[in-house]
Amino acid sequence: MTTKSTKLPGLGKQYEISTRAGRHISVVAHQDGRRFLGFYKEEDPDACEATVPLDRDEAESLAEILAPGEAPRLGTCEMEIDLVTVRIPLSGQSPYSGLPLGDTKARTRTGASIVAVLRRTGAVPSPTPDFRLEAGDTLVAVGTREGVDELTRILAGI
Repeated sequence: MTTKSTKLPGLGKQYEISTRAGRHISVVAHQDGRRFLGFYKEEDPDACEATVPLDRDEAESLAEILAPGEAPRLGTCEMEIDLVTVRIPLSGQSPYSGLPLGDTKARTRTGASIVAVLRRTGAVPSPTPDFRLEAGDTLVAVGTREGVDELTRILAGI
């Protein structure tokens, strides 16, 4: 079993767990107390197949169920890496407006990950490749400065 944590500037932290059986789970811990559990496909540990949002009380209840009493200290490895988190507005002129997120091939082309889409109707954490983008969406991306800058250009059609 391995665990690691990564700071997400402006959002919080992401904790990744690889079980002894080879499954991958993540927890994104937002600064406001919200948590998102991510469950990844066994055959593709980069593809999130389900997310579960939890508020602070729900997260505490789950922790108590998983480790009754005093929860053991996680063996995490802090990673000091140069990541940035940006919000990228999607205009109606974007070549990706109306298309599935997977068509952007964002991570493959830039190394940056789109971790959420903000829409007037609410936030969509860990959007799947078939999630359809709309003009007016704001994409939350995490990556190197160079990667998110390139992603911004790609989404703008530049």
